[in-house]
Amino acid sequence: MSSNSMGKLFSVSTFGESHGPAIGCVIDGCPPGLPIDAGDFRADLDRRATGRSRHTSQRHEADEVEILSGTFEGLTTGTPIALLIRNTDQRSKDYSEILDTFRPGHADYTYWQKYGIRDPRGGGRSSARETTMRVAAAVIARKWLAARFGIRIRGYLAAMGSLEPRSFDWSVVEENPFFWPDASMVPELEEFMAALRKSGDSVGARVNVVAEGVPPGWGEPVYGKLDAELASALMSINAVKGVEIGDGFAVVNQHGSGHRDEIMPKGFLSNHAGGILGGISSGQSVTASAAFKPTSSILIPGRSVNASGEAIEVRTKGRHDPCVGIRATPIVEAMVALVLMDHALRHRAQCGDVGEVTPRIPGSVGIDVE
Repeated sequence: MSSNSMGKLFSVSTFGESHGPAIGCVIDGCPPGLPIDAGDFRADLDRRATGRSRHTSQRHEADEVEILSGTFEGLTTGTPIALLIRNTDQRSKDYSEILDTFRPGHADYTYWQKYGIRDPRGGGRSSARETTMRVAAAVIARKWLAARFGIRIRGYLAAMGSLEPRSFDWSVVEENPFFWPDASMVPELEEFMAALRKSGDSVGARVNVVAEGVPPGWGEPVYGKLDAELASALMSINAVKGVEIGDGFAVVNQHGSGHRDEIMPKGFLSNHAGGILGGISSGQSVTASAAFKPTSSILIPGRSVNASGEAIEVRTKGRHDPCVGIRATPIVEAMVALVLMDHALRHRAQCGDVGEVTPRIPGSVGIDVE
C-alpha cells in the first residue's frame, strides 16, 4: 500500500512534490450541497504559508486553488472533489549539492532505502509543502462541521524551545506571526528567533489544538478509536515526534482520584481525558498536542555519508524554517478537522438512527460544585 490517503468515508488523497509542477488532492465522500468556491481556501492557506514573516522560510507561493471537479454552480455534488495548486516559486538549484548526499535527520536516507531513488529538491514528497493540500482539504471539512454541528477548531503555539506562554488569550493568537496566546511575549519571541537565525541552528515547538462542540458518541472501538486516529493523523505531519491527547504524558504523575473527570448533572468537572473516553467522544472539547522536532536542514555543518557510503560534511542551503512549529498551527487544526469529519460521517452511517440518548451531560469544565 502506498498510504497516500486517509479517512474511510471522508477520504483524502494527496499528490505532488515540493518542487514539482503542482501539488493536489482528491477528496471523496463529501456530502452534496455544501457551498464551496476557490475563495474559501484563501484564509487558511495564507495562515499556513511560508514567507508570512521573516521567521519562516522565505519561499513565496501563490497557493491559488483550482477546483477541478466535484462542484456544480458553487455546490458540492457528492462526487470526488479534485483540488490543484501550482508551484510557482521553486528554486531547485538550491539542492543540486545534495543530489548524492544524505542530510542527517532528514528523510533522504530512508526514502533512498525504500525506493532506491529520491527527489532531492526540497525533500520531494517528504517536504512540508505537501501539508498545503491537507489544509485545503480541511477547509471543506471545517465548513461542513461548523454548519452541521457548530464545531470550532482552534490551535496555538504552546511552546517554542524553552519558551512557554505566561498568560493566555485566544483573541491575540491570530494577531501575531507565531500564533502565540500571550501578546506581551511577542518581542521576546522576535529576539529569540533573531538569535536562532544568526546561529544557523533550529529549535523544536509544541502546538495545542482544541475542538469545541464535538457531540458525544463519535469514535469506533476498538480499532477505530477517535483518539487513536487523531494521534495517527497528527503523527503523520512532517517533523512531529510526539502526540498527546488531553493531559497526555502528564498522567504519569497523576492519581486516579484526580485524573478521572467527575460528572455532575450540570456537566463534567474537568477534562483530563481530552474529551474522549474509551475511544469515543464525550461531548467535551477534544484537546490534543503535537511536538515538532527542530528542523534538520540547517546551516551548521553535520556529518553524514554520500551515495557511495563515503564520509562527508553536509551544510544545507536553501530556504528553511528555523522553527517549523511557527506555521504548524493551521496544519494541526486541519488534521483534527479531517479526522472529525470522517468520524462524523461514520457515526451517522452506523448510529444515525440512535439519536440523542439521556442523560445528555453538558461538556462544561470547572463548574461550581454545590
